[in-house]
Amino acid sequence: MALRYWIIIVTLGAAWGMSFTFNAVLLRQLDPLWITTGRVGFGALGCWIYLLARGYSWRIPPARALALMGFGLLSYAIPFSCYAIAQQHIASGVAGIVNASTPALAVVVTHFWPGGERASWRKSLGVACGLSGIVILSLPILQNGQSSAAWAVLIMLGAPLCYAISVNVARRFRDLESVVLVAWALSGASLGVLPLSLLSAGLPGALTPQGWGALLVIGFGLTSAAFIIFYWVLPRVGPTNVTLPTLIAPASALSLGVLVLGEPLAASHLAGFGAILFGLLLIDGRLFRRRLRMA
Repeated sequence: MALRYWIIIVTLGAAWGMSFTFNAVLLRQLDPLWITTGRVGFGALGCWIYLLARGYSWRIPPARALALMGFGLLSYAIPFSCYAIAQQHIASGVAGIVNASTPALAVVVTHFWPGGERASWRKSLGVACGLSGIVILSLPILQNGQSSAAWAVLIMLGAPLCYAISVNVARRFRDLESVVLVAWALSGASLGVLPLSLLSAGLPGALTPQGWGALLVIGFGLTSAAFIIFYWVLPRVGPTNVTLPTLIAPASALSLGVLVLGEPLAASHLAGFGAILFGLLLIDGRLFRRRLRMA
């Protein structure tokens, strides 16, 4: 893989890890569902601006548009809401580490999905390591009697589960231009979460300049721009290499949580992250295949 693609992959992973830091900043001023509404709303706006500026054909049949908008609820609205709700009770670094279980859950879901890929022994071992990392993170929380934080970890797991399912559902839309898919999906996510935000929290209060800055960055930068770049680099590096941000994002979230937000760094965080990282390496498999070839 060329150096410029490595730079893009590493940047995407670090950027998505930053989203948990911005969530923590926004939770001081906004209800969790309003954070999701702002993120998917600005994300959709950014994608539509890009589509119109580049002259892409965005028109699709109404039934396809509705299906894509429903897909957006699964891929964006629900996961982003899980992030924000869970981060009311757990640190941003912990949330980033839990989210790294996405590939492990994807292996499980794909194994049972009709026509999905069966899990090998190596991938199954990777799933076990990933789930053990979640247990390592959760045990100190349970021992300290922090029931709300324990529930937050479970809520947080809803995001990678949604991603694991959406990866398989996305096969229905392989014929579409990727940016068109994301624009319609984010629009559906916006329309779906907006009434829930109004019902649960009413109208949002006024944001500080810091709050507006965080919302614009997480919407335009970490959602629309990041996904546009992601789908641009996908055909150039292949589906295996493009999963590498999942190895980088938790380290980014954990580091920023400690350095920027002053969150505590516990031994359980490092141990849980290590277990999940080893599980991801097993699921990816390239490191072990290279060692076998060398042997």
